[in-house]
Amino acid sequence: MMIKHIFTDLDGTLLASDGTLSSGNVAKILASQLPVTLVSARAPMEMAFVLKALKLTDWQVAFNGGLVYAPTPQGLQILEEKYLTGDLAGRLITLIQIYFPQVSLSFYDLEHWYTASVDAGILYEAKITGQTPTIIQPTEFFQTGPHKIFKIMLITFDSEELQRLQYFLTALELKGITIQQSGTAYLEITHEAAQKSAGLAIIMAKEKLGLEETAAFGDGHNDLPMLKMVGWPIAMANAQKEVQKVAKFVTTSNNEDGVGAGIWRYLL
Repeated sequence: MMIKHIFTDLDGTLLASDGTLSSGNVAKILASQLPVTLVSARAPMEMAFVLKALKLTDWQVAFNGGLVYAPTPQGLQILEEKYLTGDLAGRLITLIQIYFPQVSLSFYDLEHWYTASVDAGILYEAKITGQTPTIIQPTEFFQTGPHKIFKIMLITFDSEELQRLQYFLTALELKGITIQQSGTAYLEITHEAAQKSAGLAIIMAKEKLGLEETAAFGDGHNDLPMLKMVGWPIAMANAQKEVQKVAKFVTTSNNEDGVGAGIWRYLL
């Protein structure tokens, strides 16, 4: 095989469970000399330390495919963006606050992470990403002018509540959104066209990459469209069973340098 490009998820895949990037993964990936694109539900600011460690300057995919960008010294060069309007995001946030007040709620524009209050979910996310949210009142925020909201993030450690929340959001039948579970405690709302596979399609077309020239690593439900887009889908040992079923190979876990190990065992 001749692999020319690797796509990889971050949380649960390239990153260890504590949100760190191991020196072993860095060494193996740099030694492979293969172009790498991060494909994540994270915001660009939460991906920056990985880009720096791996010396990545090409196109990256954030917000589950809602943003395709390249980091430059002058800021982000945006190739494609799909976002929720302030009106739609504000309506969703109001409904969630009314009917699910115990769920941790926050949201992102291009450069900031916002929340109305710091709770257990916010503290959990802040520990993983190293980010500090901006405290705002959503009603006042959305009255200040037009906003581009790339992701609404909902966190609950109650699995039954997560199911009720997902059912509630789906039953609203709102046009223009997609609701995806990311991990066991997260629901994320993005633009309906924000799919990891859409981000891959843009980059593969731009770089003229054939199917057999691409590989991807993932662990969760939101990685399935991405894994089905490439010639060599690789699942982590810690991946959900549905993910492992679509993979050609299963590498070691995210806590065992699974991406770096998989590159050298299966792709080179």
